[in-house]
Amino acid sequence: MTTRIERRFAELKAAKRGGLVVFVTAGDPTYEVSREIVLGLPAAGADLIELGMPFTDPMADGPAIQAASLRALASGQNMKKTLQLVRDFRAKDETTPIVLMGYYNPIYSYGVDKFLVDAGKAGVDGLIVVDLPPEEDEELCLPALKAGLNFIRLATPTTDDKRLPTVLNNTSGFVYYVSILGITGTRSASQTDIGAAVARLKRHTDLPVAVGFGITTPEGAAAVARVADAAVVGSAVVSRIAAAIDATGKPQPHAAKSALELVANLAAGVRSARS
Repeated sequence: MTTRIERRFAELKAAKRGGLVVFVTAGDPTYEVSREIVLGLPAAGADLIELGMPFTDPMADGPAIQAASLRALASGQNMKKTLQLVRDFRAKDETTPIVLMGYYNPIYSYGVDKFLVDAGKAGVDGLIVVDLPPEEDEELCLPALKAGLNFIRLATPTTDDKRLPTVLNNTSGFVYYVSILGITGTRSASQTDIGAAVARLKRHTDLPVAVGFGITTPEGAAAVARVADAAVVGSAVVSRIAAAIDATGKPQPHAAKSALELVANLAAGVRSARS
């Protein structure tokens, strides 16, 4: 049985275009605004959604996503509410894939077995857990696969040909290529470097390759979509949300609309390119 993620990438391949993967932090800046944004993402042009699980110590994330995580936690977001957000989305949309992305601690604290049951019932399609290496597959990866969830792994510029088969083992759905070293949202890689990296990954796997870190404009998203199966944008959208929060920390009425307008522009860029 194919997953929503597999079906969506098959649809993109049939349409001969790259996809747009949009990351937002669940509950940022409030549950209500976050819900409005997430429910609006497909119509704005997001092909897949990555929903960040807020965590107190998001070590691989840059300032924008760190701040988003702290805002969400301050507004009362937790794993229970994150799964509720997925259920809210599924009540409106049965086809767009949702991947939960973040760190192992919130899942471990919730309880792995309970989390996998509840995530599956809510309508989660896959997981990206950035601090669990392949050597720890028995912790979450293998149980997740058994539960019918895709487990998506990260590859980086330092993942050499010797390490790559280990990284790709048990990976499913797609491979997330982190195009730069360091934290999210700080720099961007050249299209030449990305093209070479995607080609190398394709020699090792038949899985789609999505490229993220450092994509902030429609032009940048289009450039990535020409050489990869999808472009991933997170920090730029999260920063747009932050820009609509006033000095007291209250989101302005246009917060969701502003974020979705950016996503629409990014989607237009992606759709102007052929992968």
